[in-house]
Amino acid sequence: MPIRKAVESDFVAMWPIFHAVIVTGTTYVFGPETSRQTAFDYWFANGVTSYLAEEQGRIVGMYKLVANQRDRGAHVANASFMVDPAYSGRGLGTAMGEHCLAEAKKAGFKAMQFNFVVSTNERAVGLWKKLGFAVVGTLPEAFLHQELGYVDAYVMYRKLDS
Repeated sequence: MPIRKAVESDFVAMWPIFHAVIVTGTTYVFGPETSRQTAFDYWFANGVTSYLAEEQGRIVGMYKLVANQRDRGAHVANASFMVDPAYSGRGLGTAMGEHCLAEAKKAGFKAMQFNFVVSTNERAVGLWKKLGFAVVGTLPEAFLHQELGYVDAYVMYRKLDS
C-alpha cells in the first residue's frame, strides 16, 4: 500500500475522512462542529508532517507526525492516525503505524508518545501494543465518549531503538 507525504491540495480528500471519524464521538476530542479550517490546521500546521495511505489512487488513511513537545522535549515524536471507516480492518493502521515509526526514527526522534488514546478504542490500544507501545499513564475519565459517557484515556510510549 503506497504511503506518501500529504500536500495541502490533498485536504479536499482528507476532510471527509476526518469528519467521518470525529462525528462518531468515540475516538477523537474534536466535536462534530469542528470547522474545515481547524481540521486543515491540524494536519498542515507549521512543524507537522502528514502522510497519506492510498488504495488505487484513493486516500483511505492518514497520519501526522510532529514533535510531542518543543525544545528539550522535541526528541519525542507524537502522531495521530485516521482511517476511512469504509476501510477499517484491512491492515491500514498497522501499515501506517509501521511507516510512522520508521519515519520518526529517520527524522531523528528517540521515542514516540501518544498523549490521549481513548481506553475504549480497543483497536487502537491493541495496535499500539502490538507495535511495542506500553500504557505509561491513565487519565481517569478524561474523554467524554458520545455513547459511554466519561471514559479513561491512556498515555502510550515506546522508544524507537527497539
